[in-house]
Amino acid sequence: MKLTGVELRRIRLPLVAPFRTSFGTETEREALLLRVVADEAEGWGECVAAVDPLYSSEYADAAADVLSRFLIPALAAHDRLSANAVAPALARFKGHRMAKAALEMGVLDAELRALGRPLAQELGAAHDRVPCGVSVGIMSSIGELLDAVGGYLDEGYVRIKLKIEPGWDIEPVRAVRERFGDDVLLQVDANTAYTRADARHLARLDPFDLLLIEQPLDEEDILGHAELTKAVRTPICLDESITSARAAADAIRLGACSIVNVKPGRVGGYLEARRIHDVCVAHGVPVWCGGMLETGLGRAANIALAALPGFTLPGDTSASDRYYRTDITTPFVLGDGHLPVPTGPGIGVMPLPEELKAVTTSTQWLPL
Repeated sequence: MKLTGVELRRIRLPLVAPFRTSFGTETEREALLLRVVADEAEGWGECVAAVDPLYSSEYADAAADVLSRFLIPALAAHDRLSANAVAPALARFKGHRMAKAALEMGVLDAELRALGRPLAQELGAAHDRVPCGVSVGIMSSIGELLDAVGGYLDEGYVRIKLKIEPGWDIEPVRAVRERFGDDVLLQVDANTAYTRADARHLARLDPFDLLLIEQPLDEEDILGHAELTKAVRTPICLDESITSARAAADAIRLGACSIVNVKPGRVGGYLEARRIHDVCVAHGVPVWCGGMLETGLGRAANIALAALPGFTLPGDTSASDRYYRTDITTPFVLGDGHLPVPTGPGIGVMPLPEELKAVTTSTQWLPL
């Protein structure tokens, strides 16, 4: 395709309820969207970088800056561009994977729309619907937590993930197990909140038969995770540590994890996410798709990714109303604990003009 320009759009969506993790509490989602305009079609990308550099070193203002000053202009040198050429074209710029992922997503969406091909088909999906879990933030009380978990189970979610941190770990997990029983698929996510010195404490989670403990240690502490796998029986899953297919292969080889959470924005895009899936499948390591409070745009693309055969665990790609009363696309609605894989060309959804306008805070057009 020949790109003619990219629109950067900032939006602000209130969450239905505050979402607290070990990094902090979010009450709204300030997102950076990209509309990629080409001669044959338009495509949409979503940058998952948050307002503050807490989950990673990236944040929304920096993503907008690097996109407008470096990444988008770098594509102008390519008279004809495909999605597979985006990562090589941007490789000389260090880091900024979330910004690169958003740009690649927009180009990929436009390219597939022009071809009339769904993203799920392009990635190699094996399913037409995916099982859905839900991520439950840190609450102010055990009672509030139990009410929230009970509500999600009543809605049909097939897996519960509890956010944990020191002081909010053993007792919340115990309470959920005692209230809802051992049949509930249950896992925890620490978001790097612990250290190697907490190994014996984390081992106290072993009796609760959890699916996994997600990213307990610092993202750079691969050796610490490898040591932790020997100190606890519960499987260790890596999230923040997995930034590429190479990083995944290294972590698996070092014994730092037995499960991998794949987030396309964190690893530089959906094409690299597919490579991570392939690496994990080759090593017999199950993967699942994490969530970053995406709007319907990123949610649609994540569902397509989660339909690949190696995604054998329920992911965090919940229904739209888990986070938003009104999304910017037609909402995804849970049915029997699953969400349907979009079948339209590209990511399969488009923003609804009135809803998008209502939450837009700024736009910037960058011609190529």
